[in-house]
Amino acid sequence: MNRRSAALFLRDRITFVIVYVLMIGFGVGIMLLEEKRYSGVVDMGTKYYFVMLGLFFVLLWLAVDYIRQRDYYKQLRRATERTSELQAAAIVQSVVTCEQRLVSQLLAAQQSAYLHELGKYRRQQELHNHFVLQWVHHMKTPVSVIDLLAQEALQQIPSTVEDQKQLVLSMQEEADRMARGLEMMLYTARLDKFEIDLHLKKTSLREMIRTIINAHKRLFIRHSLFPRIEGDAWVETDEKWMTFVVNQFVSNAIKYRKNKPGAKIIVFQLEERAGGGSKLSVTDEGIGIAPHDLSRIFDPFFTGENGRAAGESTGMGMYLAKQVCGRLGHQLTVKSDLGVRTTFTVIFEPQGIHVFGNTASGDKHTK
Repeated sequence: MNRRSAALFLRDRITFVIVYVLMIGFGVGIMLLEEKRYSGVVDMGTKYYFVMLGLFFVLLWLAVDYIRQRDYYKQLRRATERTSELQAAAIVQSVVTCEQRLVSQLLAAQQSAYLHELGKYRRQQELHNHFVLQWVHHMKTPVSVIDLLAQEALQQIPSTVEDQKQLVLSMQEEADRMARGLEMMLYTARLDKFEIDLHLKKTSLREMIRTIINAHKRLFIRHSLFPRIEGDAWVETDEKWMTFVVNQFVSNAIKYRKNKPGAKIIVFQLEERAGGGSKLSVTDEGIGIAPHDLSRIFDPFFTGENGRAAGESTGMGMYLAKQVCGRLGHQLTVKSDLGVRTTFTVIFEPQGIHVFGNTASGDKHTK
């Protein structure tokens, strides 16, 4: 170890030693020229003394400097032999020169950034694994219900048209639950490559919402939920991702009004704002959200009182909606009166596309 450290030390200073020896030779050369001009001015002993003294000082300096930095080289060698360990850079502590101190600070900063990124990745993996397990658990319910309905139908074939219709509707509803679960899984997977699956264009919110209403028409009728669109607005966004976001609002409106009697409405209010922005508000007359749950509904896997009571919530719908809006440069907020209504509001800023551009470029090196 000592020999290897000494070899590294001398290799770094070989240029200095050569220059120093050349300077000694230069000094001796001047003495020889003076000897030619003025014979006997500088005797041979003085020349030898000058050479030996110069070599002595350079060797002394090398020895002292090596002793100062010996621990640094030992630690550096140990660190390079343990590069597979996350804390290898922390071994190098005995810095002496300003250059070594700067390198040590750089290593510490790089290690901190690496550990931070590693922690983020592990957190994402944990969230993904947890979501997959929860998704599988929730998918078992509609599969079991469909299987049970099929068994009942085989044992006792429905005799009336109404019974047959109810059976088909029940199976369709369970199939819809499975389709929504699959859709959420697909969008969760795509979220990691958001920029690749992005197409920004000028979009009519009114037409987009009409399409969403038509897709949920059967559930609206079955649960006596009547949609209404007020106003119109054009925004620059990704229609597919925003459709996914609004689908989460609609799914929640249907899910959390099932046990509330009477016909209810869901209002889609579109509004052009001053300065070129727009606003979309989705208000349902469902069971509302408890005040102490409001601040957490955008957290991953948070189901709240309503989700636990309904037993159908994965806690990921609102989290994904918030993530999508944030990456598109839109603002998503919520307010609710418990037992009365809930309103989700998406604000489309005129500079939202530029906000997204900055965020996307930043994600390339931070995420």
